[in-house]
Amino acid sequence: MARPRLDLTRAQVLAFRQHVGALDVRLPPGPHSLRQAAWAGLQDSMPRAALLSIHARVEGTKPDTWADPSLVQLWGPRFSTYVVAEQDRAVFSLGRLPDDGDSRRAAEDLAARLVAFLDGRTMTYGEVGRGLVVHPNQLRYAAPTGTVLIRWEGARQPTIRAVPRPMVDPRDARLELVRRYLHVFGPATADSFASWAGIRPAHARATVDALIESLTPMRTPIGDAWILTEDEPAFRIAHSGATAARLLPSGDAYYLLQGSDRELLVADPGRRAELWTSRVWPGAVLVDGEVVGTWRRAGPDVVIQAWHRLSAGDRAAIEAEAASFPLPDVQGGIRVRWDG
Repeated sequence: MARPRLDLTRAQVLAFRQHVGALDVRLPPGPHSLRQAAWAGLQDSMPRAALLSIHARVEGTKPDTWADPSLVQLWGPRFSTYVVAEQDRAVFSLGRLPDDGDSRRAAEDLAARLVAFLDGRTMTYGEVGRGLVVHPNQLRYAAPTGTVLIRWEGARQPTIRAVPRPMVDPRDARLELVRRYLHVFGPATADSFASWAGIRPAHARATVDALIESLTPMRTPIGDAWILTEDEPAFRIAHSGATAARLLPSGDAYYLLQGSDRELLVADPGRRAELWTSRVWPGAVLVDGEVVGTWRRAGPDVVIQAWHRLSAGDRAAIEAEAASFPLPDVQGGIRVRWDG
């Protein structure tokens, strides 16, 4: 018998996501908090985006926190640059390993060539590409084997090093990747998981089906979706919402959404076009749990585009949040300019 779908309001969904994403109260410093902040990975495709995502969630974040020994950098979902907990490396690599014979063999063959060429060395991806006679961007396709780690600081080419393959069954890693996605982005669907992870929809649906006994169907303002059954009580708790203000960087997990999922977060289609642009996304300004504008940074200058008139207290909180950025390249402090 089909289970009845329970109704969730927009407020319940967003409050849950803010809570599990540690955007209501910052976590204490330490590896445990860093892992929690990176539960669905921290996209780092823009220089130091992962650092600012950590800063939005963890107290005492410093300019080098993104390089904490408990964290590693790799090409993760959709082959984007990610920072993840080292102990979760298998989830974000093997969890995306293709199931298809040809695609899987291509990834594993490339990884084997890469590991043999490096022979314990760390090299730039340009050097590795020339050595293997492939375009450096193709090296990303070896990442789902779990044997490739990178280090990219924004100004130069990433460096690549080889590591032992995690002793985890790729199917188990894929199941855990779905759990992570549903916990951070839920309620969600198999197709939205496929889009986020960059895997084939059929494989995503098969993985969700394998978890069906631990999922609960929900009805949201944008349609039917799934949550982890263990998360259901948390959806029903009235969370306090985000405190003061957060400046979320481009690609932050809170708004790393596609399709109709964006409508739940930002109802106005014109504002959606400003946040999810066709090129590099700006950052999102979050106040009291709502996206109220966008921001961009060039060196020490932060330009904030407010979507409506903000109170003096909200503006002060946003400016204080910008001033607290733990960025290594800012000399003399952040300067905030309001554009609207």
